[in-house]
Amino acid sequence: MTKQLNVGFVGTGIFAKEVHLPNYQSKPEHYKPTAAFNRTKAKAEQFAEIAGIDNSKVHNSLDEIIADPDVDFLDVLLPVENNLDVVTKAIKHNKPVVIEKPIAANIEQARKIVQLDESSSTPILIAEQWLYFKAIEEIKQRLPKIGQILSFTYRSTGPFRKSSQYLNTSWRLKPNHIGGYLSDGGVHQLAVLTGVLGEIESISALTKQVREESGTDDILFSTLKTKDGAIGTFTYGSAFGSTEKHGSFIIFGLNGSITLDFSAGKPKTLNVKVGSFGEDVPDEETIEIKESSPPGIPDEFENFYQSIVNNDKSLLLAKPRVAFHHLAIIDAALKSSKANGDHIKVEEP
Repeated sequence: MTKQLNVGFVGTGIFAKEVHLPNYQSKPEHYKPTAAFNRTKAKAEQFAEIAGIDNSKVHNSLDEIIADPDVDFLDVLLPVENNLDVVTKAIKHNKPVVIEKPIAANIEQARKIVQLDESSSTPILIAEQWLYFKAIEEIKQRLPKIGQILSFTYRSTGPFRKSSQYLNTSWRLKPNHIGGYLSDGGVHQLAVLTGVLGEIESISALTKQVREESGTDDILFSTLKTKDGAIGTFTYGSAFGSTEKHGSFIIFGLNGSITLDFSAGKPKTLNVKVGSFGEDVPDEETIEIKESSPPGIPDEFENFYQSIVNNDKSLLLAKPRVAFHHLAIIDAALKSSKANGDHIKVEEP
């Protein structure tokens, strides 16, 4: 089914202009930028001019744009402490909405969003585009080859870049959400890890603040246990000095291993080695994975589009319950660090 949906933008900053808007404009048969709101109206007016939105559709408040009958869904790019309020109002008006990650500022707010979502037929998508990475399905298809999953190691580390255009946004410098950068970027990493291996049961972690600009702890080293019994490590942080921007996910099975290399500046590659013992000559496969551009976002929007036009929110991949789990892992990691690395159970919705 092809139907053009009218998009209302709430928050018209860098990511709205440079990432979301171009993706909507690339599929005019599916989307039409129709309305905008920013608490600084001049910024919304500038955005509207770029987006081809009539100035009469630059709204004066969140309530006004949510109630606009010409808006089919809302793309909300606000600091995440606003997500609960936005979801509450969107559901009241039966208005499908995309909200930014992490799902909320804390576990209590996140749990309320899950409850609201699961008591409503209104599609609510959390913008965790890494859930849509093709690498996840490529790995899952090959997991049976390496037998019982025993362990894993996931590492995403890199240097601090003070020139980042996202660094100086006020909500990042003084985060009102738990974990700051650790949850802002960490939920992406955990989307891949849990997308492949399933939910995490417990975590033992140590965190530390390296950069004043981060506003809170910005590196995380941990050990985890999945609900299926696999044990492994999760290391995340981009606050270090000069170093390679490294990304890897290695899964160890009884009959082999799978390695995903997603380090910056290199093709994303997947290597599979099948063999039960060190003496075996492994059956080996290496492939290069081509993600969409920007990675995951077109697929994320298409998933949301299909859920709306088919009136079926069960189609959504980045559901609030899924996003809750990713934030809950960060929450448990922070609690563990405060308890000197004690193992902490990950909370349920």
